[in-house]
Amino acid sequence: MTTTMTKSLLPEAMGRFLGCETPKAWIEQALTHQEILLIDHAQCEKKAASTAMSLMYRHVDRPLLLIKMSQLAREELLHFEQVVTLMQRRGVAYRHLSASRYAEGLRRQVSDKDPQRLVDILIVGALIEARSCERFARLIPHLDAELAKFYRSLVKSEGRHYEDYLMLARRYAEDDGVPEVEERIVFFTECERRLICTPDPHFRFHSGLPEAA
Repeated sequence: MTTTMTKSLLPEAMGRFLGCETPKAWIEQALTHQEILLIDHAQCEKKAASTAMSLMYRHVDRPLLLIKMSQLAREELLHFEQVVTLMQRRGVAYRHLSASRYAEGLRRQVSDKDPQRLVDILIVGALIEARSCERFARLIPHLDAELAKFYRSLVKSEGRHYEDYLMLARRYAEDDGVPEVEERIVFFTECERRLICTPDPHFRFHSGLPEAA
């Protein structure tokens, strides 16, 4: 059950957008693997900045996308710095972790032809940002004061990133005549729900259910 605090932190529209809540078993696993949580969170912030930069290089003729992705990339890199700084204070060494199946599982469904490809990538971006925001909010009531305060500071920006990605997806679907964008959103939302609610062999920030669950 979502706590009152969690509900107060999340936009109502985001709850409707996501196909499910993060399972309680993932929350419990995260609390016992906080070092991995922080390391993978840092990696996610770095990847999010890279995705935004990639879109800027690929779509130089779309001013609104360039502005939104430039803002997003700067924020994500700032978050990366903040996570690494927090890790240093806690004696957690930043190291490479293998990626979870989550992002790849979503991107595997992306069309290989524009303009559908761009719309799909933007929908996937909205889902990743929305899930990140939801997980921060779900974790906050269970964390120590320092980490809870930090994650609370991220909820607003991650929520704004979700809104920007979704706005851009709908905007360019309309501009480029991409049909049935709402149906495409439903399709990706269901793909995301399956990734979150099925067993996952490795714990990561966006992993699914622990295998034992």
